[in-house]
Amino acid sequence: MRSIWKGSLGFGLVSIPVKLYSAVQKSTLDLDMLDGRDHSRIRFQRVNENTHKEVPYDKIVKGYKLNDDYVIVDAKDFEDAAPEKSKVIEIESFVELADVNPMFYETSYYTEPDTKNNKAYALLLKALQQSKKAGLARFVLRSTESLCIVHPQKNVLVVTRIRFGQEIRDTDDLSIADDVTVSKKELDVGLALVNQYAEDFDVSKYKDEYNDELLKIIHAKAKGKRATVKKLKPHKTSSDDLYDQLMSSLKVKKGA
Repeated sequence: MRSIWKGSLGFGLVSIPVKLYSAVQKSTLDLDMLDGRDHSRIRFQRVNENTHKEVPYDKIVKGYKLNDDYVIVDAKDFEDAAPEKSKVIEIESFVELADVNPMFYETSYYTEPDTKNNKAYALLLKALQQSKKAGLARFVLRSTESLCIVHPQKNVLVVTRIRFGQEIRDTDDLSIADDVTVSKKELDVGLALVNQYAEDFDVSKYKDEYNDELLKIIHAKAKGKRATVKKLKPHKTSSDDLYDQLMSSLKVKKGA
């Protein structure tokens, strides 16, 4: 793995020099865009809208439009906007990890201390493990301020970027009734169904099967064949009544 950020992880007056590494990787197939007529690769170019010529990457700058003109923003400006956040992930408070709504989660990074036997790193790791809390912090990554939580994963401190509150859309525009009546009988069976399907979370049981199937189709087409496609098996219901459907679901799970 290659580090994508280098700085410090701070809490109180303690500062831990760390590097960040991406903790996630895509499982999707790498598909190229081609011209359907001759299968040539399609290339995207950075073109000057006035000259219509391609612009070398090292000549591209970022600008903010102000009063019909652009103000050029360079790397120093991005750092000067928050010099401390560009170099330090400063934990501002500690929160219950369970209180963080999953809607806020974005992506995660592993942290690695600059020195292998770092006592401050080990201390923070153990303190978070025993307290079952997470550090809430802000830092700047790739010219963008990020809110994040610092939490333990086995023997590693993980920084998970989360969304700011204003990034979550309100639900007022959704057409959802709040006065639908659910009978006690229906709720009891619904809860029984939930409990019947309940199990400990084990992500290793789940694989990206869609891409495996897509790859089989690709290999078959390369040989001039057509892969065997799984047929959809529609679920038949004997009744439109919600209670009857719930009861049937319980029986299906039990194998009756």
